[in-house]
Amino acid sequence: MQVEPDFSDVVAASVRLKGHAHRTPVLTSRYLNALSGVELFFKAENFQRVGAFKFRGALNAILSLPEEVRRRGVVAYSSGNHAQGVACAAQLAGIPAVIVMPEDAPAMKQAATRDYGAHVVLYDRYTEDRQAIGSALAAERGATLLPPFDHPDIIAGQGTAALELFEETGPLDALFVPVGGGGLASGCGLAAQAVAPGCTVIGVEPAAGDDARQSFAAGHIVQIDVPKTLADGAQTTAISPLTFGLMRRLLREIITVEDAALVATMRTLAERMKIIVEPTGCLGVAAALAAASQWQGKRVGVIISGGNVDMARFSRLMQGMEEG
Repeated sequence: MQVEPDFSDVVAASVRLKGHAHRTPVLTSRYLNALSGVELFFKAENFQRVGAFKFRGALNAILSLPEEVRRRGVVAYSSGNHAQGVACAAQLAGIPAVIVMPEDAPAMKQAATRDYGAHVVLYDRYTEDRQAIGSALAAERGATLLPPFDHPDIIAGQGTAALELFEETGPLDALFVPVGGGGLASGCGLAAQAVAPGCTVIGVEPAAGDDARQSFAAGHIVQIDVPKTLADGAQTTAISPLTFGLMRRLLREIITVEDAALVATMRTLAERMKIIVEPTGCLGVAAALAAASQWQGKRVGVIISGGNVDMARFSRLMQGMEEG
């Protein structure tokens, strides 16, 4: 079993990332505050390098490797944002990267991963095992395998997003965080526990891919089939023992959001805040708005996890030409 990261690892990650990762803005909206009755603070990781929080964990993991190990390169598997994060971080470190991506991953994410200099290997997410493919490639090349969430340095790096949020806002009453494999939620939970212990951390999944919610209810990890959801960044089939243990300790609950609500939230963020957010990135926002009656008059943080969505698809969703 892997050793759990703690808050000191999040602080160390923030030092490593300084000058490399963007300190993304914390946005507010008078319209959404008035609509919800809640004072909302949005940590806009759609403005992070590669357009998503995943850059934080990827670069922290790579910079944490001993130099002789780092030079042999890295292998990762991802539907898109971790792929881009690892590819960009590897490029900055001057090392080779091989990324295993599903063949149906958004074309924009595949192209960006290649543009960062990584070699992309495609697979069928419904019939092939990405972890097995990645492990084989890493062994063949003598490279280090960097999973998208099941890694202490990845988790610590992701937690720097919440650390920055609290540094800017001060203590919050609640924090809504998207959940795919649980790396972001675990890292944010570590930051919240240390610097805002009164803050309730809530994880948010797509309704079609609620493996973490089911795991919380069952008391053990539940594996599901590959979910069919617009939130491609949360199409995980199971969380890991590492993230399960951390989230059970640090999160109050995990709730779900339907795809239709994600599309409506994408539209609201575009129209009212003038920002483009991918479906997965809308999970926390949609959930915070839906749960507003529970947080009236409170200060609530939301992690907007990313903004990588094909413009053609974004246009179709905004026009109601693709079902949510």
